[in-house]
Amino acid sequence: MEFDTIAAISTPMGEGAIAIVRLSGDEAVTIADKIFKSPGGKSLTTKDSHTIHYGHLVDPKTNEVVEEVMLSLMRGPKTFTREDVVEINCHGGLVSVKRVLQLALTNGARLAEPGEFTKRAFLNGRIDLSQAEAVMDLIRAKTDRAMNVALGQMDGKLSRLIGDLRQALLETLAQVEVNIDYPEYDVEEMTVPVLVEKCTWVKNEIIKLLQTSSQGKILREGLSTVILGRPNVGKSSLLNSLVQENKAIVTDIAGTTRDIIEEYVNVRGVPLRLVDTAGIRETEDIVERIGVERSREALRGADLILFVLNYADELTAEDERLFETIEAMDYIVIVNKTDLPQKIDLAHVKELAGEHRIVTTSLLQEEGITELEEAIAALFFEGQIEAGDLTYVSNARHIALLHQAQATVEDAIAAAQDGVPVDMVQIDVTRTWEILGEIIGDTVQESLINQLFSQFCLGK
Repeated sequence: MEFDTIAAISTPMGEGAIAIVRLSGDEAVTIADKIFKSPGGKSLTTKDSHTIHYGHLVDPKTNEVVEEVMLSLMRGPKTFTREDVVEINCHGGLVSVKRVLQLALTNGARLAEPGEFTKRAFLNGRIDLSQAEAVMDLIRAKTDRAMNVALGQMDGKLSRLIGDLRQALLETLAQVEVNIDYPEYDVEEMTVPVLVEKCTWVKNEIIKLLQTSSQGKILREGLSTVILGRPNVGKSSLLNSLVQENKAIVTDIAGTTRDIIEEYVNVRGVPLRLVDTAGIRETEDIVERIGVERSREALRGADLILFVLNYADELTAEDERLFETIEAMDYIVIVNKTDLPQKIDLAHVKELAGEHRIVTTSLLQEEGITELEEAIAALFFEGQIEAGDLTYVSNARHIALLHQAQATVEDAIAAAQDGVPVDMVQIDVTRTWEILGEIIGDTVQESLINQLFSQFCLGK
């Protein structure tokens, strides 16, 4: 496909050692050659591919030196976009990198749209759609394990498995076509068993993928984890202990936390989107009441509750009401302040918690955090994540499509077993093949492609 030449800043904005402005397209080398002057004076068009060159950027209109740079020259198709690519490494100041970008734009490049470099890699056939989406997962990964899952998908792990499933369905469709085109040979007796066998294998493989989806989605998006409890039980201390930084104010005064505080934390490879809430209680304080309402709202969207109780206080009616509120949710009870004299009835706590895990801690003395981390990992991953061994499905779009594919392939199996003519069964098999193709982008609509890539950052 023919494209114009695009340019964008590919490193985060701000002060740093270096910044990179990337150009991609048929005119990338020509545009760079207009503004780049090397000590030897040779044109970039004469330079070898995949080489790096020292020089200065000069405004061709004024002959003003704009920046001192290192310029990487890479000719297609052996580039990320399969087009000619130039990356200009300049000093990492806000003014410097913007001047470099502006110089490229005024000399023939167009500002890239969000995700356009990755979109071109997809459209030019270097990667499929699931690999393109994995690029963003890699950028957003909050833990090593999440990064490993994204790397596996970017390397084509999921794509190859989807390709195998589609090939099996294609072979089945070919067998059906033989039956339709040559009915005089009566091959239906052979066709139906093959169809059922292949479709059953596809169904089972889809089920295996979906079994990893809950863990994969957690690795990709993080667990929305709410720290819950009455005021002054140690919620903010728990946040600070898990984050290993004093993010929340901790005092002996009840109701210090007036608003929710959010922070990402890595617990045994599980990314938690940790939310410290205002203590849920009835209050006349207007500001605290707003914080309590926000806490209730955060609670409704939580994947995990860390319910904190005070070892040095008796259970209150308010504590028991909170137990009722979270009854149907995944939660861990944390009995904090074990360094103080015991007043809480632990037997009653166990009775209220039922099968839910109870962990005792003294956050002041940094005791019990290891046990809490183990409990969190065990609750969602049975204590371990085999990111290197499994093909995880983490993307909500992929999960939805796999559910659709499972339903249509099951319809095909049921129809074949009920004696429905194979040309009718073929409709469900073809639909399954198409749905799986949407995962890797073979049968996806242009509007969806544009929507997906619009979520990327500008220089990616």
